Amino acid sequence: MTRYTGVNHLAMATGDMDATVRFWRDLLGMRLVAGLGHEGYRQYFFEISATDMIAFFEWEGVEPLVEKDHGVPVRGRYAFDHVAVGVADSEALWEIRDRLEGAGIWVSEPVDHGFIHSVYTFDPNGIALEFSCMVPGVDVREHPRMTDSAPCAAALQGPEPVAGVWPEGTPTPAEDRMVYPGEGHDFLHRKRNRWD
Repeated sequence: MTRYTGVNHLAMATGDMDATVRFWRDLLGMRLVAGLGHEGYRQYFFEISATDMIAFFEWEGVEPLVEKDHGVPVRGRYAFDHVAVGVADSEALWEIRDRLEGAGIWVSEPVDHGFIHSVYTFDPNGIALEFSCMVPGVDVREHPRMTDSAPCAAALQGPEPVAGVWPEGTPTPAEDRMVYPGEGHDFLHRKRNRWD
């Protein structure tokens, strides 16, 4: 089974990279670790943790989302609700809340979800954000729980991956493995680092 290391990055969109950098780097304190771009295109990556990043494309004409409260049901085509970022502990959760409130940005009171405590807000692009810390002594990764009163059939099979549901993939032979150049293919070697 594949071993995952986290969310490498979530890719969002913005029409205002300056406001996005000011919010994610300067207000939230996430390092801006990579920036790709050329005329009419940018993609910047912010470090959430040692394994997780959030990235933003900037394209002309992108407008902020209409703010929708976190977890409120919707109808029609819809795929994304909110981004939840983990923080170390309750002290860090209050620090984020106080920083947002001090900047004049709406932020909820902390909410107890049983295994996590969370606060909710929106970034300048209208992206719904949650900041969460684990409740000490409650580890759903170590001790999974299903309290849904009417769980779907697949969920009733338990927390572990079920073998045989999908066909096994055929391994690509080493000699056939190709990595094709993308927007950042010359990122490390051919383009000037503008921070040097």
